[in-house]
Amino acid sequence: MNYPAEPFRIKSVETVSMIPRDERLIKMQEAGYNTFLLNSKDIYIDLLTDSGTNAMSDKQWAGMMMGDEAYAGSENFYHLERTVQELFGFKHIVPTHQGRGAENLLSQLAIKPGQYVAGNMYFTTTRYHQEKNGAVFVDIVRDEAHDAGLNIAFKGDIDLKKLQKLIDEKGAENIAYICLAVTVNLAGGQPVSMANMRAVRELTQAHGIKVFYDATRCVENAYFIKEQEQGFENKSIAEIVHEMFSYADGCTMSGKKDCLVNIGGFLCMNDDEMFSAAKELVVVYEGMPSYGGLAGRDMEAMAIGLLEAMQYEYIEHRVKQVRYLGDKLKAAGVPIVEPVGGHAVFLDARRFCEHLTQDEFPAQSLAASIYVETGVRSMERGIISAGRNNVTGEHHRPKLETVRLTIPRRVYTYAHMDVVADGIIKLYQHKEDIRGLKFIYEPKQLRFFTARFDYI
Repeated sequence: MNYPAEPFRIKSVETVSMIPRDERLIKMQEAGYNTFLLNSKDIYIDLLTDSGTNAMSDKQWAGMMMGDEAYAGSENFYHLERTVQELFGFKHIVPTHQGRGAENLLSQLAIKPGQYVAGNMYFTTTRYHQEKNGAVFVDIVRDEAHDAGLNIAFKGDIDLKKLQKLIDEKGAENIAYICLAVTVNLAGGQPVSMANMRAVRELTQAHGIKVFYDATRCVENAYFIKEQEQGFENKSIAEIVHEMFSYADGCTMSGKKDCLVNIGGFLCMNDDEMFSAAKELVVVYEGMPSYGGLAGRDMEAMAIGLLEAMQYEYIEHRVKQVRYLGDKLKAAGVPIVEPVGGHAVFLDARRFCEHLTQDEFPAQSLAASIYVETGVRSMERGIISAGRNNVTGEHHRPKLETVRLTIPRRVYTYAHMDVVADGIIKLYQHKEDIRGLKFIYEPKQLRFFTARFDYI
């Protein structure tokens, strides 16, 4: 495997340090064994998320100095609007403070209580907004996406038979929209093929059902298409991205990922009436339609970052740095979700902690143990993140019980990946020492952010 060198030079550095293990143990106890509740100054390598943790370029920082902070009609908004229209091809854009702001707007605009939203696996905040507005989420991802050890391409594809069955059983008029994520985060960052996007569009168009993408990691998805789907090897990333969105009616976007910024997002659509309604609603929750909760400088950085993300050298290094970590862990026998996705390596906590049942929260405990043993912060993506059924109160029980090692963009080097891999490999050698956890505080909504635990 060819792992390309970083396609950038480092101009500014931030000093980090490793606190002793006994101190890390105390910090983890104080945080209730929830890595979200750790203080960042106590983290050596922070792989909690790639959301807003990117390193911005010199051009982005220069753009920040040209922020037009007008309350309405900011020049930076028009730059962002032109950039998104050119790259994505959508007619309208409404800026939001981050991706979940766009999810909130779309859910309120597109969902009638009792309708269904179908998608290629749930995501936490996305499903919350959908359910809060009265929808029932239906998972229509291909079955293979739930098999951690199965190494096949495009595990994020929608199962067209599942989609057709839902239409037949519930009626097209009762489906608010299809939520198609590119890539599929909780499946391990798995991409969706262009052929599948095209087929989903053809099927939904025949029934008058709209398709909205979760476009958060669309550039990563485009890289996989270029690398693995026949007929796209000679296409540019920008050309692939543009075709991807040609099969959608709109999208939500967290700019904190593939726009290479620390804050920001937007909602896109082609429908004029929906756009008018979105402009009314964004004023209530975010701000004027020309800033949507963002400073002008943030919109400028997002426009520049989106263009930089289209550079092949950047996205090749980004994806292959993640793959480098996954390959090191796999070579040592550490169980991971395969194939390695675009933004993170997902440890398979079911196989890592075979001695723990899902009710003993193996992924949550594994994430806590990784911090104590290595100083690396990661994130649980299993039964805790899945939450409870709103009707029965029972835990959702996902087949995938994982810990996500999420790589920020342009932040860490291959040497950092070596440190992460070596620490987890060493932990795997005495994995039986990892103990199960129980709740001592469980929030009612999105519990994984603030819940607290203790050992059973």
